[in-house]
Amino acid sequence: MWVLVLFDLPTETKKDRKAYAVFRKKLLADGFQMFQFSIYMRHCPSRENADVHIKRVKSFLPVKGHIGIFQFTDKQFGMVELFYGKDPQNTQSPVQQLEMF
Repeated sequence: MWVLVLFDLPTETKKDRKAYAVFRKKLLADGFQMFQFSIYMRHCPSRENADVHIKRVKSFLPVKGHIGIFQFTDKQFGMVELFYGKDPQNTQSPVQQLEMF
């Protein structure tokens, strides 16, 4: 599963900028990577694990702004076409998850 978090947060006041920075840092601390500006993504090995991370993101939502959370399967994410200008780019392959017992 892939989890994408899209957000548009206000940055007009110092308090707004602080809330934006805190939200972004918490996303990074939870293992999300920047996909594009204001779009962060994270690979999860299962739907249950994705639900855990979605619940965690919901726990630190800022007071203001618009936030969207999407879930995609590996197959759906693999069908995404990415372009840098007119040149197509390969999609990122799923991250290998190591398990320790």
